[in-house]
Amino acid sequence: MIPRELVGFAMLSGLTFAVDLALLWLLRHVLAMPVPAAVSLAYIGAVGLNYLFNRTWNFRSRAPMGRESLRYAVVAIADYLLTVGLTTGLNAAGVEFWTSRLISAAFVVLLAYAAARWFVFRGARCPDAAGPVER
Repeated sequence: MIPRELVGFAMLSGLTFAVDLALLWLLRHVLAMPVPAAVSLAYIGAVGLNYLFNRTWNFRSRAPMGRESLRYAVVAIADYLLTVGLTTGLNAAGVEFWTSRLISAAFVVLLAYAAARWFVFRGARCPDAAGPVER
């Protein structure tokens, strides 16, 4: 059985990844930004949206945002470094830019789910699960 949070995380990640790609296209093709800058800005926008969506709809956290958002920031920075590193590295190795971005996203989303579930929202409980909703 697949956990409800994993399905929700995948759906929300798909949505925010679409936002990431749309921003990336805009920054690269309309504003002609260099790859690292475009990937960075698009990533920051998508990651903030992903946190809010997962906090609200997926993990349904009611914990104070302070510590939770700091934990998320740690995960986001690690994901960012991995995203930029993999995308740029694969692209430099000859993999087409968009293909390298998709490969890096697939790898990072698996790590991001694990970090969200067991580190960022570790005390969050779904209303349909046993136990309290708050930490």
